[in-house]
Amino acid sequence: MIALRSRRLFHPLAALALVATSLTAGSASAAPAVKYRDGASDITLTTPAYQVVVAKRKFQITTRRAGRTVLATTNTDAIGFSGPGGRVTATGVRKASWSRGVLTLQVGTTDAAATLAVKITPSADRYRLESVVQGATPESTGMHFAMGSAGHWYGHGEASTDAGGPYTDQPWPLDSGKVADDAFGPASYQMVDPFWFTQSAAGIWFDTQDLMKVSLGKDAPGVAGMEVTGTPSLAATFFVEKTPKAVYDDYIGITGKPAKSDAEAYQYETPLWNSWAQFYTNVDQASFLDYVHRLHDTGVPGHTMSLDDGWMSHYGDFTFNGKFPDPKAMSDEVHSLGYKFGLWVTLWINLDADNYKVAADKGYLLKSKDDPSQPCTVTWWNGKAGIVDLGNPDARAWYEGQLKALQQKYGVDGFKFDTRFYDETCAPASGYTANDYVKLGAQLTDEFDQQGVGVRIHWTGSQKYGFVTREIDKGTDWKSLQAAIHQSLAISTIGYPFVETDMVGGSEGQPPPSKEVLIRWAQAAAAMPLIYSSTSPVRVYDYVNKRWVDYDADTAKLYAKAIDVHKRLAPYIERQVRRTLNTGDPIMQPLFFAFPSDQASYTVGDEWLLGDSLLAAPLLSAGTSRDVHLPPGAWYDVARGKVVHGDLKAYPTDLGTLPLFVRMGTADTKSLIGALRH
Repeated sequence: MIALRSRRLFHPLAALALVATSLTAGSASAAPAVKYRDGASDITLTTPAYQVVVAKRKFQITTRRAGRTVLATTNTDAIGFSGPGGRVTATGVRKASWSRGVLTLQVGTTDAAATLAVKITPSADRYRLESVVQGATPESTGMHFAMGSAGHWYGHGEASTDAGGPYTDQPWPLDSGKVADDAFGPASYQMVDPFWFTQSAAGIWFDTQDLMKVSLGKDAPGVAGMEVTGTPSLAATFFVEKTPKAVYDDYIGITGKPAKSDAEAYQYETPLWNSWAQFYTNVDQASFLDYVHRLHDTGVPGHTMSLDDGWMSHYGDFTFNGKFPDPKAMSDEVHSLGYKFGLWVTLWINLDADNYKVAADKGYLLKSKDDPSQPCTVTWWNGKAGIVDLGNPDARAWYEGQLKALQQKYGVDGFKFDTRFYDETCAPASGYTANDYVKLGAQLTDEFDQQGVGVRIHWTGSQKYGFVTREIDKGTDWKSLQAAIHQSLAISTIGYPFVETDMVGGSEGQPPPSKEVLIRWAQAAAAMPLIYSSTSPVRVYDYVNKRWVDYDADTAKLYAKAIDVHKRLAPYIERQVRRTLNTGDPIMQPLFFAFPSDQASYTVGDEWLLGDSLLAAPLLSAGTSRDVHLPPGAWYDVARGKVVHGDLKAYPTDLGTLPLFVRMGTADTKSLIGALRH
């Protein structure tokens, strides 16, 4: 069995330097009229929309709207910090003043020498909280919230859990599991943002570029803890709205909506086929072409055949190894069958690569923090390497030249970029910060066709780049499929609308998916913005059990049928792309975004709205039936050709059925029914 790489240890930087910090950014209006009351036990700020109540003796911050609590900190560790002596928590308010729309507090702590300088600044639909530790040097500063005060929790992005997340687990909502991430930040490989929102229509955004430690119900049951490391201060904005969707809109007002979609229209119609889950690194020219021909001959659609890791002579040398005796002929054969041809690439140059000495001698690599005269050496899943310094214009031009040479010599149409643009153990180029490298990476990758596979760039402000987002690697079982769907919803609702699951059927070095998992995954992907495929529904090698797996002829037919549904939806999806460029709305969204009064929808994670007119309810587990929750209103049942109302029990879902329901009375109702009707 070949050695399969692990992507779990890979943490590429995905930060963005341009983060809005203005309280009035986005939809927030000018400061409202605020009533200030300093009582015996608490301080209250009352705006036309909400109240902020600060308990004085046992420090706690409670947010209320329309007379009810929508978010509350704990009363034991509302704000605190950690240092060499352990955890220090807020105790009580020592001084308070209200001036020019700002509440200023001096808060005592369990460390007699340390206090917290806290400022709360209300605005029309949010308030900003800033806290600075005085009299101590903290290792981290953070806040803790009573999760039950706000109903169910969402946001965050890809979640690390004890149950296998983010690879085989993703709680939906977040409070249904235990989430803990000590490396939550711009440098994480996981798609995450420091933004959470709740069923009560409250939201939290931490304005930071620093590493955070996040626990949602893990460190303490029912407690959400967010700590910012390496700083004595923190800044957070709390949104107070009428619906969760309005909180999302507020956040997008800060991040910025996508300026474009980096995927072309045809890439929304049919899948990209990538070799990774089919072969891992054990790919060669003959097997890759056999893979392409079998898909083509069986009639399974796709727009691009992408050769993943396993083709380079050394990592960082843009030359084919001996397994590919005639790369130009391979590319020509792929083109002759009507596909584009793509390659996996990396900015990391291994120490044994010929290009390493070239890049090191010319100063093209990021420098070591400890010794700036030497290149920075980092460890990744394929060994030890240096990283091309995109802050050096000559280095960037040299790297781009390597890619363009591949295009010219071999007819390569585009690339899958699968590395970070920076490593926090390295030193940035003069005049640059670490966070600047995400922007540099975005500019680099925008020079090339990413072929619908995208780039994993995240953190507040990255939304505006409009990259397709592919999920982190998944397993090949039912749990992994369920996690993939929950994760697509999570990523969509932190502002990344052009989302796709990991490769249909998963990978992670596990045995290939069963026929049922593969088809159900393809059906679910058909009702998402884009499809990312790898495992062939014809034949795949099982590297765990060292044998070929031949799927029956029905598998390819059902897979192609799912893709046909997606292709029928392409004009509708294209309209949703235009819509999100105009509004910032997610394309794939939870039911409660459109139906906030439908309480049952807040725990539904196996259904979603594609745009505002189509509800998808694929089967994500073994069986041939499922219950379907339909929000209030009339829905056209595509499979049965009739209008239905209310929940459907034991809805028949044989392996050829993808339950889809068109919302009646929208601008797209007629065209959707026409496109999907058999």
